[in-house]
Amino acid sequence: MAFEIDDEASHNKSLVASGKFYDDLLKQNSMIYLGWDVYRWAVRQIQQQPEAVKDELRLFLGSHPYFKEIEDYLPVQRGKTLEAANLELKQHQLAALRALAEMRANNETIALLYHATGIGKTVTAVMDAKSCAGRTLFLAHTQELVNQAAETFGRLWPEVSVGFFMEAEKQADSFVVCGSVQSVALHLEDFKDNDFSYLIIDEAHHAAADTYQKVLAFFKPTFILGLTATPESTDDNKVILEIFKNTVHKLDIQTVVEIGELVPVRCIRIHTNIDLTKVRFNSVQYNIRDLESKIYVPERNRLIVDTWLQYARGRRTVVFCASVKHAQEIAELFNAAGVRAAAVSGGMKNAERKEFQARFVERKIEVLCACDLLNEGWDCPEIEVLFMARPTMSKVLYTQQLGRGMRLFAGKESLMVFDFVDNASQYNMPQSLHRLFKLKEYRPGQLAIAPAGQKTAEAVLYAKSEKPEALLDWPVNAMDYELVDIFNWQEDAEGMISKMEFVRRVDVQSETIERYVREGKLMPDLIVPMSEHRTFKYFKEETLLHYAEQYGWKLIDDSNRKDLFMDMIRQMDMSYSYKPVLIKAVVQYADEKGRVKLEDIVAYFKNYYEGRRAVGLLVEKLRSIFTRSDYTDKEAERNILANPFKLFEDMQMLWHTKTLGIIQLMANLI
Repeated sequence: MAFEIDDEASHNKSLVASGKFYDDLLKQNSMIYLGWDVYRWAVRQIQQQPEAVKDELRLFLGSHPYFKEIEDYLPVQRGKTLEAANLELKQHQLAALRALAEMRANNETIALLYHATGIGKTVTAVMDAKSCAGRTLFLAHTQELVNQAAETFGRLWPEVSVGFFMEAEKQADSFVVCGSVQSVALHLEDFKDNDFSYLIIDEAHHAAADTYQKVLAFFKPTFILGLTATPESTDDNKVILEIFKNTVHKLDIQTVVEIGELVPVRCIRIHTNIDLTKVRFNSVQYNIRDLESKIYVPERNRLIVDTWLQYARGRRTVVFCASVKHAQEIAELFNAAGVRAAAVSGGMKNAERKEFQARFVERKIEVLCACDLLNEGWDCPEIEVLFMARPTMSKVLYTQQLGRGMRLFAGKESLMVFDFVDNASQYNMPQSLHRLFKLKEYRPGQLAIAPAGQKTAEAVLYAKSEKPEALLDWPVNAMDYELVDIFNWQEDAEGMISKMEFVRRVDVQSETIERYVREGKLMPDLIVPMSEHRTFKYFKEETLLHYAEQYGWKLIDDSNRKDLFMDMIRQMDMSYSYKPVLIKAVVQYADEKGRVKLEDIVAYFKNYYEGRRAVGLLVEKLRSIFTRSDYTDKEAERNILANPFKLFEDMQMLWHTKTLGIIQLMANLI
């Protein structure tokens, strides 16, 4: 990286010799060619506009890992440090460490640590890794989480080197490597599979994603520990415990509040006139376009600001918004009302985000309007109020947002949560504090999560028609009361079999199941309307067994999947069929784990059919793309995945990892 400070005449062609002028150009171009970043300023700029130059430095270098501002070099205040020598672990951390040691004594090699946000999961993980004394890899999916982990390792395990592996920093030889999962997955060639004896996966509910699966499949550590505050979360509909096998220690939010490690939570529900009943959704995600069309309206935004002015004026508040645009609009409305507010998002430079957060803590900003950024990896015990202004059906997202405000802080009796309750159907109802914790009764400001004794004491006051002392300065009528509909179709569907799973469990093609459902020959036990023209259908296990017996369908499970696969291979009609070509490609290219690159399968199909064309044989059916000579690799890929592959996928014999471009045989077929 090169910096050049020039006077006004340095590169003025009319004032310097032509030879020097062109030599200077060649010098700069040569440096850029060799990969240098070259930055130039004028002396007068630095003299007359120093703040503008600083802003440009932040703009050009803010994301560079080696660029630090003056504040980053200042010594850490000793009162805030936490060193291993004088660290006093809490009872739940000691219990978790004992449980982990016991697991390893029983030759267990992988586990999940489920602790609610804010009670020191990372500290527990670092101390456990330190006790094992081997090289450690810590993986997370955001820069903030990686930085926090590296800081914790450095403080609690100062005897070893701690390095980064993300973006331009590739310190793969450090004893402890804290990396982003994206960078590690893209650069596995920089490691050996036995480099680390201890692997930590932070925010482990993401571990079913393909990038994590790629890393987990590569490394062979002695022990793997997953950390999560939201175990219900799944990516690609995989259950987290299928990956981590055992929950070594569990502390949910309610339990952590009971033991006094997080503050109690109160709730005020604000009803809107926004109608979400027609908003489409898939599993727990709203269709973002549908949602935006409903909630990006001035009336709802105005209600958010008016609610703060009425109830929460002067209290440090985080408003969770649906998008960056939504956060900016809300922040503008707050500022127009004379309230110091700012919108923060992942698109900001790290230094800028930290500046806003510091100003928030110092009360120079009263309201932070956030989109995603503060869900994971940001700690601010000073938060007094949360506005849940982003409708979501996800327990995970709601729980993460809730956790941002539950940390203990001197003088903080409780966290007040404002749930903005939009109109919705039973099947696309957004999460709320009452739905999450299955609370059927509501009074404004009432304790929703608290130690049992505290809730009982408040209930006695309500019975006497008295307002709890903690609510005296909140403008609520504590005697207001309503029942809350906490129907949750996901819980009703728990343990049931989806229609897709039904297809995979019986030796019948999906078209037959579809037709039987349409004709009423198969009756689902639960039908969930996703949109006007789409439904999810679920079946009980006994329903599946009943229909299999009624129609003579053979059930598929791990014990017979291989035999059924081989029977199908022996009996399938090989004429004008893509299936045998696919099987031959898999057999030829699959590695010892049954994995084959999709691009290799496409190449095999092309060679096979072009070979037939070259010797004058009939290529395929008349409408097949392979009868043409101008089809693209992408067309061939779509054809393969839509036709021969789907049958094997339905029978759980092959599966496709989209982001890695891999087709894989199920383990029991290898």
